[in-house]
Amino acid sequence: MKHALRAALLAALALAGAPAAQAAWPERPITMVVPFPPGGPTDLVARVLAKQLTDQLGQTVVVENKGGANGNIGMQYAAAAKPDGYTVLYNTSSIALSPNLYRSLAFDPVKDFTPVSSTAVIPLVLLVHPSVPAKDAQGFVDYARQHPGKLSYGSAGAGNVTHLGALLLLRSLQIDAVHVPYRGSAPAMTDLVGGQVQLMTNTLNDSLGFIREGKLRALAVTSRTRSEQLPDVPTVAETVAPGFEMGAWQGVVVPAGTPDAVVQKLNAEIRRALQSEQMQKQLKVQGAQALGSTPEEYGAYIKSEIQRWGAVIKEAGVKLD
Repeated sequence: MKHALRAALLAALALAGAPAAQAAWPERPITMVVPFPPGGPTDLVARVLAKQLTDQLGQTVVVENKGGANGNIGMQYAAAAKPDGYTVLYNTSSIALSPNLYRSLAFDPVKDFTPVSSTAVIPLVLLVHPSVPAKDAQGFVDYARQHPGKLSYGSAGAGNVTHLGALLLLRSLQIDAVHVPYRGSAPAMTDLVGGQVQLMTNTLNDSLGFIREGKLRALAVTSRTRSEQLPDVPTVAETVAPGFEMGAWQGVVVPAGTPDAVVQKLNAEIRRALQSEQMQKQLKVQGAQALGSTPEEYGAYIKSEIQRWGAVIKEAGVKLD
């Protein structure tokens, strides 16, 4: 009887202590896994968020870059992490692309993660090297159609949003161009500036410097409305492809099984960070638009994007394994 009472008491104490332990989160530094190399468009926004969360939480949020395989290496790493709230994944639209591009993945983007919140969306911008004579989007369409298969476009990698975004745009415009995949946006942009490829649809925050320096020409942005950073550059929809809209969206997920109390607190802190004047200012400089959502809303969005891109990828016949 004594042993039974002692066991019951210990169990009761453990249950009583669990909420307190969760409420104390975070008690130590948090690792934010970014599944792309340092300095890229995803990394830039993730570090802004990590800094803001560090200030709010009173614990350091350390960015750990785990690049490779269109983000799959970093996503797999995060999916296998202990679900205690101390490892979070700063994900991109790759989380919706990979299930459609790869026949087998070591993780399930829906089952192995718990959504926390969307964070930002970055429009893509149609860029051309100055050697391309087109001065606007319609001029580009006319020139490209007159030279089928003669233009090449770079991307941050096969299956990356910079590849599929260009593929979707070019197909909608009935343009035949050659795809040249790179291992990241940095080498792709280097070759675009050097004229080795003639065009690219890249994220706005990764392109602004080259545009402002006159090294590349921006013809159109893929967002629904014009960018505040490039007010004179029209949208694709208002020029050559009515209704066309897309962007490189980002968010935060955690390993499945992370306590709900942690998910809810992290969601609240992320949404507070996105509303802060400092972060709004820094995102605007990068051409990114702050989002923010409930975990349920973000989960539904990820599922809808998996379906949307599945149809595009199937039609294009793109497979990476």
